[in-house]
Amino acid sequence: MNLSKSLAATLIAGTSFFGTVAVADEINVYSYRQPELLKPLTDAFEAETGIKTNVLFAKNGLVDRLSSEGQNSPADVLLTVDVGRLDAMKKADIWQAIPADVTANLPAEFVDPDGAWAALSLRARIFYVSKDRVEETAMSYEDLADPKWKGRVCTRSGQHSYTIGLVAAQIANNGVEATKTWLEDVRDNLARKPTGNDRAQVKAIYSGECDIAIGNTYYMGKMVTNDKEPEQKDWAASVRLIYPGAEQSKTHVNISGVGIAKNAPNLENAKKFIQFLLSNDAQAIYAETNFEFPVVPGVASSDLVASWGELHADTLPLASIADKRDEASKLVDEVKFDEGPQN
Repeated sequence: MNLSKSLAATLIAGTSFFGTVAVADEINVYSYRQPELLKPLTDAFEAETGIKTNVLFAKNGLVDRLSSEGQNSPADVLLTVDVGRLDAMKKADIWQAIPADVTANLPAEFVDPDGAWAALSLRARIFYVSKDRVEETAMSYEDLADPKWKGRVCTRSGQHSYTIGLVAAQIANNGVEATKTWLEDVRDNLARKPTGNDRAQVKAIYSGECDIAIGNTYYMGKMVTNDKEPEQKDWAASVRLIYPGAEQSKTHVNISGVGIAKNAPNLENAKKFIQFLLSNDAQAIYAETNFEFPVVPGVASSDLVASWGELHADTLPLASIADKRDEASKLVDEVKFDEGPQN
């Protein structure tokens, strides 16, 4: 994979190459998180600690890059936006345990049992529903299978990591056979073949193509504050949010997270960086700038996010959900979810 141009173009506060020798006042970060989302946090970390933060951003390939670099890797930490990528880091054996005292203030479900990774923020997989055409104010994921929604549901590809995470959570909570039946019924309630990103689903509701869509919470924040593309504000104004929840299955959440590289040359700075990201100040930055939920108990969501309702997150350990992702992907293909309704 030729990453040289794209990676060099997106370096933040660093040079085009990282050295492999430990430097007392630096840390090297490999990141799947977009630079504009990460910069407020790295700026605050540098201001507080004086440690220069070199960030290498890429959409794909960083786990493979770490593996191929081996002992010569300059990376200290890996930041990502999906527990599946964190699990891939663990399976590739390119990590070392985050000390328990660093993650002591996190709920157990948001930390890998072996310390391979820790959550930094939460994003909930919720429903966008039409303000004009949907009366319901409370629903569960199981409700998506109800025939009343036939021809009224929109979603992105079943093989997208967000969807795989939700299907994996259904398997972990309800078993493979029940999830297969549910997935088939949801497929047959679709208004179209799965396509587009989460914002495209809201646009489809706005245009009348469907009445309910599955999406991540923070996209609503991105749309309602999007001055560069004001049409997205109109899309957002056409929907309201419902946090899916029932006694047997509360709202599914995924994470942005972090792991320490196996051969981190600046290990102490890596620990300091994670401690900072789990501090109340950094958690508030996540909440205010990225419209995500803080993972540290007691840190409030932004006023905008709080206005959408209260999150009751599934407390199933994310490591258990990550273990079901391969099964989820196979199930999506087995039921031909991305081909759309079968009857």
